[in-house]
Amino acid sequence: MTQAANLHATFPSLSGGLYAFFFDVDGTLAVIQSRPDAVFIPDNVIEQLQQLSSLCHGALALVSGRPIEQLDALSAPLKAPAAGVHGAERRDAQGEIHRITLPAVIEQELRSELQHAMNQWPGTQLEIKGMAFALHYRQAMQHEQDIMRLAEQSVKRFPGLALQPGKCVVEIKPQGIDKGAAIRDLMQTKPFTGRIPVFIGDDLTDEKGFISVNAMQGISVKVGEGESQARYRLEDVEAVYAWLERTLLQLKQDNVGKEFRL
Repeated sequence: MTQAANLHATFPSLSGGLYAFFFDVDGTLAVIQSRPDAVFIPDNVIEQLQQLSSLCHGALALVSGRPIEQLDALSAPLKAPAAGVHGAERRDAQGEIHRITLPAVIEQELRSELQHAMNQWPGTQLEIKGMAFALHYRQAMQHEQDIMRLAEQSVKRFPGLALQPGKCVVEIKPQGIDKGAAIRDLMQTKPFTGRIPVFIGDDLTDEKGFISVNAMQGISVKVGEGESQARYRLEDVEAVYAWLERTLLQLKQDNVGKEFRL
């Protein structure tokens, strides 16, 4: 991975280009909370996302481990294109949803086994996403090894599944599903086609997204500390908000300039 010291390059100007924007949510647009259901995106940030979406003609998407239903609730009234559950759910700009599902037998068996095991560890939380399961241990760090062992055993039993580690969470999801593939797929649909991708994320789950965006000569941005494949860095969620405000101002000035030239 790229060393942190290499990520302090001057942030590129977005002036004069056609961009497509992709945002992770937890740890990027929203401060991470002790429980996933306590997370929120501030109203003024949602309003700025709406403005940005309008300026780029709808080429803005949320790319998250959360299901699309949760993304819509967090970002309402914005209803942007989205890749939920790391891309297992995808909604394009026309509102069409594509969803990968687990066989019902596997989903039910895993749900029962995971819930039974995690009930033994106070403070842990099982988040059921239909086609994926998130095993949270932020409030019970002493059970991290237990959680990882449980997740690894589950994946061994069902070869079509894979692990996705994150911040104080590990997810069990279908193989071949990741944010990089989700961004590539969205970039092949209107209004994203022909644009330069910009992806901002904070977690291990975002690394494949950074790799895909780099391959498309886009702008990849890591939020927070740690090594990363991203080429640029923002310090924290507040820095993301400040960047969003600056970017809006820049793009609005570009639009005024175009109108003046016309």
